[in-house]
Amino acid sequence: MSTSFAIDASEPWPSTAAEGLAVQDRLRPLVDTVGPGPGPAQVRFVAGLDVAYAEDSDELAAAVVVLDASTHAVVERSVVHGVARFPYLPGLFAFREIPALSAALERLDTAPDLLVCDGQGLAHPRRFGLACHLGVLTGLPTVGVGKTHFVGTYETPGDKRGEAADLVYEGDVVGRVLRTRDAIRPVFVSIGHGVDLDTACAHVLALTPRYRLPETTRQADQACRQALKTTRP
Repeated sequence: MSTSFAIDASEPWPSTAAEGLAVQDRLRPLVDTVGPGPGPAQVRFVAGLDVAYAEDSDELAAAVVVLDASTHAVVERSVVHGVARFPYLPGLFAFREIPALSAALERLDTAPDLLVCDGQGLAHPRRFGLACHLGVLTGLPTVGVGKTHFVGTYETPGDKRGEAADLVYEGDVVGRVLRTRDAIRPVFVSIGHGVDLDTACAHVLALTPRYRLPETTRQADQACRQALKTTRP
C-alpha cells in the first residue's frame, strides 16, 4: 500500500499538550466537511479502526479491519502492538492512537474507500477529533461513530431505526444522534473528513443491519482486544 498513510517522520510527534493543540490548530482548516463523499453504493471496501489498551498501562493494540462494503465479510485485518507516546489528556486522545493506527493502515494490502473510526470527528471540543485527524492525514473519506455522548446537546430521537436528532455544540450542528436499532440507545455520528453528515449517517445505517454498532467497529474492536490478550499472560 502507498506510504501516504504513514505519519510524516520528518516532523516530531507531539509530546505535550501545547504541541498537540498547535497541531490541531494547523490541521483543522484542512478538514473537508462538505463532501459529499462516496455514498454506500460507491464504496467497495470500508475499514473500521479501533484501539484497545492493557489495564493500567499505556500498552495498546491498534486494529484496522477491512470489510466488503456490500456483504460485510472481512477482507483483511491489520493489527499493530505498541505503547502510547502521548499522555492521556482530554481532547487530545488522538495523539495516543494515531501512530499505531497509521502503522496498521500502512500494512494493508487492500486500500479502503472509507474509514469508520470508533470515536468522534467534529463532535469534539476543538472540532478536531480522531476521525478528522485521521481523515486529514490519510486523505481518505472518514466518519466518526461514538458509542457515547461527548460534547453538545440534542433532543432524544424517535425509537425507530433511522430516526435522528442534530447534535449541537456552541450553536453549530457538529453531528447527529442516530438510532440504528429500534428502541436501542443511539450512536453519535460526526463528520471526519470528505463526507457530509447525511452521507455519514447513510454509511452507518448501511453498516448496522443487525447490531447497534457498525460492523466495522465490531470487527475492529474484536481484533484489537484479541490481539492484546495474546501478548499478555
